[in-house]
Amino acid sequence: MTPDHTKQELTPTAETVLNRRYYLKDDDGQPVETWETLCHRVADGVALGVGGSGVGQEANIADLQEDFFRLIYHLDFLPNSPCLMNAGTDLGQLSACFVLPIEDSMDGIFTAIRNGALVHKTGGGTGYSFSRLRSKNAAVRSTQGVASGPLSFAAVFDVATETIKQGGKRRGANMGVLRIDHPDIMDFICAKEDQNKFNNFNFSVAITDAFMTAVEEGTEYELIEPATSAVIASLDARSVFDKIIDLAWHNGEPGVLFIDAANRANMTPQLGDFEATNPCGEQWLLPYESCNLGSINLANFVQDGQVDYERLGQVTRTATVFLDKVIDCNRFPIPEIEKMTLKTRKIGLGIMGLHDMLIQMAIPYGSEEGRTVASEVMQFIRDAAEERSMLLAQEKGTFPAYDPAINQYSPRRNAALTSIQPTGTVSMIADCASGCEPYFSIVMVKHVMDGDRLIMVNKYFEQVARREGFFSEQLMSKVADSGTVIGHEEIPAQWQEVFRTAQDVRPEDHIRMQGVLQQSGVDSSISKTINLPNSATREEVKLCYLLGYQLECKGLTVYRDGSRDSQVLNAGGVPASQQTAVVSCDGMVKKNLPDTLNAKRYRLKDHEQKSVYIIVCFDENEKPMEVFAKFPFDNRIDLKDKSTMWTTTCRLVSLALRFNIPASEIIKQLDRSSGHMLDLPAQLSKLFKSFMAGTQHGFASVCPECSGQLIFEEGCETCHQCGYSKCS
Repeated sequence: MTPDHTKQELTPTAETVLNRRYYLKDDDGQPVETWETLCHRVADGVALGVGGSGVGQEANIADLQEDFFRLIYHLDFLPNSPCLMNAGTDLGQLSACFVLPIEDSMDGIFTAIRNGALVHKTGGGTGYSFSRLRSKNAAVRSTQGVASGPLSFAAVFDVATETIKQGGKRRGANMGVLRIDHPDIMDFICAKEDQNKFNNFNFSVAITDAFMTAVEEGTEYELIEPATSAVIASLDARSVFDKIIDLAWHNGEPGVLFIDAANRANMTPQLGDFEATNPCGEQWLLPYESCNLGSINLANFVQDGQVDYERLGQVTRTATVFLDKVIDCNRFPIPEIEKMTLKTRKIGLGIMGLHDMLIQMAIPYGSEEGRTVASEVMQFIRDAAEERSMLLAQEKGTFPAYDPAINQYSPRRNAALTSIQPTGTVSMIADCASGCEPYFSIVMVKHVMDGDRLIMVNKYFEQVARREGFFSEQLMSKVADSGTVIGHEEIPAQWQEVFRTAQDVRPEDHIRMQGVLQQSGVDSSISKTINLPNSATREEVKLCYLLGYQLECKGLTVYRDGSRDSQVLNAGGVPASQQTAVVSCDGMVKKNLPDTLNAKRYRLKDHEQKSVYIIVCFDENEKPMEVFAKFPFDNRIDLKDKSTMWTTTCRLVSLALRFNIPASEIIKQLDRSSGHMLDLPAQLSKLFKSFMAGTQHGFASVCPECSGQLIFEEGCETCHQCGYSKCS
């Protein structure tokens, strides 16, 4: 690859994300990097092996530095966030995902909690299987007592995660997995029905082929006690499957992991079986394994409507070398992870901008042609990566666990090569669609501080609309309000199909895209969300899961639009005297409050430094239900007038809360009404945003950092305006 010093332009959104999350900062919190210097830091750190247990320097180190720099700087390939943040720094932890074992003992459980804390501290996410833990009420011989079960310990993991920020930037993320044949499986399936619990976990059920056969045949299946391996009970498979479907329809959890399909593709079965994945599900890893990830930006490889395979091959081979070298310069959180990772040397080379590529080729994402092209490209990347890994094996040796008698494939440097991971913030830097997902929206509205609407149009859509003569500000506003290009007569039918977004693509076509990518060129797994309209039925969710299993997907996440936007009321277990009834009023639902509510008082200062109090009352689910404002006692006329205005505002906001109006709409109106140093709308808006930053899932549709809209994509809630992600 020859040097290319063309200046790379970034979008304002990309610069916002880099400033917030990636650029190194001085003691005052001010960035001390630019995109160019960041790319040099990462390229040099990986090429030189800075910070890790490297195996020596190549003779062509200067060429590697240049190649790695151009690869990243020109947005052809971006490594995962920990690598962008930490390469070339003292922290030096460059991996994104880990799986830690949980042994069935108090020592094993709390060792896993400790190890997870160390991983989270350095910026990684963790996957745990709770399947080894004995079931609730099972005998504990050492204490003559009974076990409390996997869920009780999952709660301890959740609390530990809550207190430790990833790399000092955010809380860690976890995947919690339980096998379908564990005796406590029904408790696990229902654990996140209440959206205020286990907020630092994604939960997925590890589903076996035997269970799916029982579902198909309408028979019972066996529950096995982990401590004894004995069959202790059986359940009706269809009833259990229907409960999984019901909860997935309810709020998207639990997800499903097809564990037998994953283990059939296990590249090193001699080392053990897969038990769990990383938080977003794309990396099946053995206990103590880690994986460093990176994604090729397919948006950059279309020339004259065709895929530029020659350049794609060059970039793939260079990216494979980059990710392999990351392993050698990595600083691992604990020795066990370093030992296991160096045994298998797994990398996760993925893609982003798939939808961008198809748009430039005028191919609809949900079409058979779209799936064919995606499959061919992914297989090409897989083949090119394997070719380079085999050459690396000749140069440096195979991964140490390689055994030709067991591993029935050609000698190579890396046990696994490809996956398709979430690309959230890195795809915002690259200005492309996330991972293998279609765009979530083509025209977006951003509400700025003065209450005006800023229309943000997809660059490809604007190019086509201007070229074909149907662009207008009025049309863009209509598309933004409707959330879709479908049904607007000004837009030609061809382009309506090409620009179908995640909500417009049929669920079946989402799953079929995941299926062809999995079968064609993905060693590990795929992080993808099957988007469903709010009107989707439970039966449609069931068909999604069945089709995913038939297509040999290794896991599946569905999300019904809006299913997490409001807290479902559940009065079960609450004394009748304390229950909050729901009454009907002109077709709307209003929450009737009890005589006693918990409350918090917030003290503010006005411009004269006098105290002003805002009191917020919460229901039994810790969701705000009422707000009050109280001024200091004063006979001044201007304060009396202002107090009256504040009281009226509080009553209206309280009424909106009790009618379950989405917090995003409440905040939007409060922000539009703000404008003074100390006015109630601004202060209430600030409070509600602070609630969202915690665990108030009734407000999950709004970003806790910038008040943008959160979308559920790639298995996680993500903001496309500032890059906030709950999971990564």
